[in-house]
Amino acid sequence: MIARAILAALLLCAAGAAPAQEAPRAAPGAAPAASGAPSPAARERWEKLSPSEKDALRKRWQTFQEMTPERQAELKSRLDRWRSLPPDQRAEIAQTWNRFRQLAPDERREMLQLLGRYREMTPERQGQVRQLFRKMVDAPPEVRQRYLDNLQRWRQMTPAQRDQARDVWRQKGKKP
Repeated sequence: MIARAILAALLLCAAGAAPAQEAPRAAPGAAPAASGAPSPAARERWEKLSPSEKDALRKRWQTFQEMTPERQAELKSRLDRWRSLPPDQRAEIAQTWNRFRQLAPDERREMLQLLGRYREMTPERQGQVRQLFRKMVDAPPEVRQRYLDNLQRWRQMTPAQRDQARDVWRQKGKKP
C-alpha cells in the first residue's frame, strides 16, 4: 500500500493533475479555480488520460488526502527527491519498477521480504550488502551463475548443515 501511495503521488505530479503546493484539496481534473489552476501542459496531459486512468488517479488522490500531514510530507519529500534525479536515472528506476510489477506474486512477495530485511540492517551492513551486490553484478556470467548455484544449495541445506559449512569455512579462514 505504501508503494502504491508513493506511486500515486508520483503519477499525480507526472500527470500534472495537482500542483506540488500544499493547499489543493480538490481531486485531479477539478475545475481550475478549485484545484489551483494547473498549467496548460498539465491540463493537456490530463486530457490525454483514459477515463479509467483518471478515475484511478482520483482515487489515489483521495487516499493521499486521507493521509496524516506527516505522511503527506514524507511522500512530498520523496517526490522532491524523485524530481531531483536526472532523467536517465528516473527512467532506469521506472524500468525496474515495471519489471518488479511483472514478477509473479510469489516473487514480488519474496522481493519485498528481502527489502524488509535489508531495511532492518545497520547502515554498515547495508553498505556491505551493496558492495557484494555490485561485485556480483560486475562478475563474469559464469562466476555469477556459480554464485547462484551455491546460493540455491545453501537454501536447501538444513540449519545443521549450514553450521557445518560455516565451521569448514572458518577452519579455512574464509567468511561464509
